[in-house]
Amino acid sequence: MKRAFIGLLSIALVFGQNAKQKAAPKAAPPAEDQSRITVDVTRVNLLYTVTDKKGRFVSDLTRDDFEIIENKKPQQILEFTAETDLPLRIAILVDTSNSIRDRFHFIQEAALDFINTVMRPGKDKALVVSFDTSPELVADLTDDSVAITKAIRDLRPGGGTALYDAIFYACRDKLMKDQPRDKFRRAIVVLSDGDDNQSRYTRQQALEMAHKADAVIYTISTNITHLETSGDKVLKHFAEETGGIAFFPFKSEDMAQSFENIANELRHQYNVFYRPNPLRTDGLYHPVDIRVKDRKDFYVRARHGYYAPTLPLAPPVPIKN
Repeated sequence: MKRAFIGLLSIALVFGQNAKQKAAPKAAPPAEDQSRITVDVTRVNLLYTVTDKKGRFVSDLTRDDFEIIENKKPQQILEFTAETDLPLRIAILVDTSNSIRDRFHFIQEAALDFINTVMRPGKDKALVVSFDTSPELVADLTDDSVAITKAIRDLRPGGGTALYDAIFYACRDKLMKDQPRDKFRRAIVVLSDGDDNQSRYTRQQALEMAHKADAVIYTISTNITHLETSGDKVLKHFAEETGGIAFFPFKSEDMAQSFENIANELRHQYNVFYRPNPLRTDGLYHPVDIRVKDRKDFYVRARHGYYAPTLPLAPPVPIKN
């Protein structure tokens, strides 16, 4: 009797376990699968500016005037447009560390002038990220210039400098999520001394994320010593690698002029798409060179390459609440 009872109990337990297995919902996909950056490696997008020797914009060129070289091989341009009216998506990154305290009010006023000058209601959007020991989103992507103005005016300096984290966050968590990517012009305006001392991410990781977001970086240095610092070199590097410009204003008038130059630049750009040949999905950075045929007196400013495949996202940047 005892053996029969144990046998029945064993059968019941096995049956119960099988029933649970059948009734249990399917496990959700791993978080990593849901948080991958998708990069279309079948088409590369290049947004660029052409100027002459005197720095004047050249805006009357056609597709046939350009050539693209990747891995020493000419590439075929699939689409070409002279972009003068694309909606803007602008991330304004404001250094609020102690190192820029002396020029902080100055920076605020210039940033406000820029927003009021460049943003078109109902078409362009901007976000504001402040950064000291960590990035802080103080105004999410919006076309409300009043909200952006308030966010900038409410900023107060203090703490270290996490510049790389701020660029990484603005690109990955904000600019890359506004789709479709080819319908907007993405730009980052950085106001900082460039002396990062708090970031979890490296300069290269921040630059890689800017490439993946198709974001052009414009930097405005707060250094007024007239001597190039290591931070100035960092700001130059971000601008040059993404097709932007680094500005080094020394007085309020220069700061305002820097913002005006950025606004003009955003309205005088070309855009091309091409399909890499041969197509590589190796996870590496691929240098690209775009030139104006037979015109050595024209200067093309564009990002220097792209990252081909998709990669898992890195851990999130800590953001202040």
